[in-house]
Amino acid sequence: MRGFWRNFCRNRGAVVGLVILLLVIATAIAAPWLYPGSPWDMAGMPFAPPGEMGMMLGTDSLGRDVAAGIAHGARVSLLVGAVSTVVALVIGIGLGAIAGYLGGLADDLVMRFTEFFQTIPSFVLAILLVAIFTPTIGSIVFAIAVVSWPPVARVVRAEFLSLRSREFVQASEVLGKSRISIVFGDILPNALSPIVVLSSLMVASAILLESALSFLGLGDPNMMSWGFLIGSGRSVIRMAWWMSVFPGIAIFLTVLSLNLVGEGLSDALNPRLARNRGGKA
Repeated sequence: MRGFWRNFCRNRGAVVGLVILLLVIATAIAAPWLYPGSPWDMAGMPFAPPGEMGMMLGTDSLGRDVAAGIAHGARVSLLVGAVSTVVALVIGIGLGAIAGYLGGLADDLVMRFTEFFQTIPSFVLAILLVAIFTPTIGSIVFAIAVVSWPPVARVVRAEFLSLRSREFVQASEVLGKSRISIVFGDILPNALSPIVVLSSLMVASAILLESALSFLGLGDPNMMSWGFLIGSGRSVIRMAWWMSVFPGIAIFLTVLSLNLVGEGLSDALNPRLARNRGGKA
């Protein structure tokens, strides 16, 4: 772990991204104490500019505190991003492990199934699924997970194909271990590095996708989200720019921090690749 953190901290961008991400998470956790009550409640006069009436980021068209909406919306965005990524990882790792370890017909079937999902535009499929199941947190998580697992399956399959012929796998087979034990006890731990890096990028993509759905009015109507805040302010952008700009900045900083952390994880888990990249630069 010391070596991991040493390599991670060498990437200054990754450290900055981690600090920003921790601040976003802390804001999401502390939202009920920072802004008690519902973010849907009227807190002042409509269209109050930032700094007036004690509103740090102003109010929206209904007098709701924009800062409170961003703080409470962080909880929804992070929750959707994390849970949908976990679900996508479970599906992708399971199918990728089957394809990579068994090979043959199983590999062909899983890859054709994966390619079927990749031929459909992800955003269009997500909109269709949310519209069919009605917009709720559960349907949004399900839709994002469905469109996010194919890249995981491909990465896991490639790792399993390269690891299944290694000596330690052959030794486990000779010892009579079950296939499940070999897959999850021997091969998968050695294939975690690219999966961890990919998962951080998937969370960022999930946050963007959830924000886009909420912007189009397909978010959970009972939950405040960053996409909803931007969407509610798009019709009055010239008169009340802060309604869309500040939630947009929150999304930008969160997604940027996750991408920087993902790059840092890649350098920390693959130090040789990082050194080669640094030498070429």
